[in-house]
Amino acid sequence: MGWLAAGDGYEVALIGGRVTARATSGRAAGRQLKSLPKALREHPEVDRLRRLTEWLDRHAAACVAQVDLWMASALPVPTGLLARVWPDEAWQSALRDLAVVGDDPDEVGFLRDATDAGELRVVNLDGETVRLSPRTVTLPHPVLLPDLDELREFAAELGVVQKVEQIHRATWRKPAELGEKATELKEFAGGTYDSRFGLAARATSLGYRVSGGYATCRVRDAGRIVEAAVWIGEPYWDDEVATGGLSWNDQEGRTLTLREVGPVAWSEGMRMAAALYAGRRVDEGKDA
Repeated sequence: MGWLAAGDGYEVALIGGRVTARATSGRAAGRQLKSLPKALREHPEVDRLRRLTEWLDRHAAACVAQVDLWMASALPVPTGLLARVWPDEAWQSALRDLAVVGDDPDEVGFLRDATDAGELRVVNLDGETVRLSPRTVTLPHPVLLPDLDELREFAAELGVVQKVEQIHRATWRKPAELGEKATELKEFAGGTYDSRFGLAARATSLGYRVSGGYATCRVRDAGRIVEAAVWIGEPYWDDEVATGGLSWNDQEGRTLTLREVGPVAWSEGMRMAAALYAGRRVDEGKDA
């Protein structure tokens, strides 16, 4: 953005997400200053730029959250929508280099550009830039991607850096053998915290919802809404607490058997449970 007049002898602008000043007179004319002069710290233009910075940060976080939702739920996204939001730097940062799939589910490529005409440019696994113009695309959850290890190696060769964790997202694949009526997993149960507040705070900081005695994660899997839930203890409990079992419910609140849970819901539920368990208290002398 351009420089804005602010007080006598100064101009201000947003550079690299920070309010920056430069002198307009004297020997320092035209030179950017290392810090804001005291005379500018309460100036209306500086305050306006600070508020703009805060809004841009919130906007960037909202874009990442929305793209993460599209990816985690494997939702079809209109190609025209991607083209409309692409000029916005925050949207572009969230979308760039994500693996996308168009009409052919076996053709995966890394998104590099979207044109006004609704055309996507992606780098395919042969290293070639190709153009796609399907009506919709998906940003697949990695557990749904074939040959994920090969895709990760190719991404490393390309120097792919994803704002939204996709290719290198931790994944868990559902075992083939599960009890016919089993509804709960205890693999990540028993992670002890000094307080229920600390466990709930970790869940919230990781982006999970805390409701009642559970940390929950809601995803769309195979066209239906499924919620994974980990027991974290009764609200307002003051003593130490431990992570409980992991289970899944459908949109009507019915507890699913483990065999009924789809691959995306399984992976995301296990990811949540593992992340909560990882923050447990580790007593000295025991394995981390």
